[in-house]
Amino acid sequence: MADQSTQHIGVIGAGVIGICCALNLQRAGFAVTLYDENGLAQGCSKGNAGHFATEQVFPLAHASVLKKLPSMLLNPLGPLRIDWRYAIKALPWFWLFLKNMNNNTYTANSLALKALNQHAISAYDQLLSNYNLDYLITKKGSLLTFEKTPLEQINSLLESYQAHGVNVELLNAERVQQLEPNLASTITHALLFNDVAHSVDPHLFCVTLAEQFIALGGQFCHQKVTAIEQAEHGYTLVGEQQQFAADKVIIAAGAWSKSLIKPLGYKIPLDTERGYHCMLASNYGLSRPVASAERSFIMTPMSQGLRIAGTVEFAGTQRKMNNKRALALLPHAKAMLKKSATSLHAQNTWMGCRPSLPDSLPVIGEAPFHPGIFFAFGHQHLGLTQGAVTGELITSLCLKRPTKIDIKPYCISRFSTQAACSSPIPHAQ
Repeated sequence: MADQSTQHIGVIGAGVIGICCALNLQRAGFAVTLYDENGLAQGCSKGNAGHFATEQVFPLAHASVLKKLPSMLLNPLGPLRIDWRYAIKALPWFWLFLKNMNNNTYTANSLALKALNQHAISAYDQLLSNYNLDYLITKKGSLLTFEKTPLEQINSLLESYQAHGVNVELLNAERVQQLEPNLASTITHALLFNDVAHSVDPHLFCVTLAEQFIALGGQFCHQKVTAIEQAEHGYTLVGEQQQFAADKVIIAAGAWSKSLIKPLGYKIPLDTERGYHCMLASNYGLSRPVASAERSFIMTPMSQGLRIAGTVEFAGTQRKMNNKRALALLPHAKAMLKKSATSLHAQNTWMGCRPSLPDSLPVIGEAPFHPGIFFAFGHQHLGLTQGAVTGELITSLCLKRPTKIDIKPYCISRFSTQAACSSPIPHAQ
């Protein structure tokens, strides 16, 4: 078998997951080409909240979501919404979502999320230090704020995080003001997540990594891959203008991965959670990401100003952006900031499609019936967070080495009783 230096790997998708996979594979000695029809980091990797959210170890499929179902259908500007024209198509996804609320399943999914997140920052530390790019991450933690939630409930949430080993502390109003003096005095408490980080420019973060990859000999092909076909040796990537040969293939195309793997015989309940953001000209003196538990949104200080982001909308990938949903974030930001921020104006707005699975876990692993094809998609709200650790796992699989964590929870076989996880390599203990 050819060694890494003579093996070519095609990575489909140049978002943060694909870029991190490409850099790790390149460092392992493979020849790597990135493919993306839209350019480098043009999807959710460009417009996300810039939050390396390692504290998010709880799957979205929780019984408390059931209380929000009426607003999902009735309030067009609420934090959760299902477009009525898309509701029937989304029903199978939501049925599986409900099944994942089972206590045992929820616990198992939480542990799987925790396994990825607890290695997320250290994986980035390693990746960035390889290229002297440590400055790309700002480590000041993040706040989850409360305005009306009773202290008893906040303490219960605090204990849940602590039970999962999350480094978190409870702050009263005075300590919140000491940390972030420009937040409104209506905030009574906050949880401070000490090990969380953020990016002041998520798009530049990804582009800088991609430029490093290219500078070291990696290739970027600005073209859409429409199909993957078995070849005599490896695979053929069918592009819109030409075809490309690859010994191995990494599918990291986010929300569009589903259409690539379906012709190969893999059916997966991947849907899209459309997220929105507004950019404000000023960061209003914030020094770290600030989320609101009651308002379900987040504010992140960035080099261009303040990014306010949030909302979940199920409407598919084809329907146009509903700009009202982005602008609906402005009143929440106004309420969370001091009175000096009474006039907030969006410099620009954005919408992106998060690739989401009903269990809140990504698909990471080798295709059960196609050796040499590897999946790295479906990271939902945590693509930026889990980019580097996913790159490490995929590289270990391509090298046929043990992975640092057990990847069975992320195998595509969890959605099919006929497919078994193909990698026999145990994870490192």
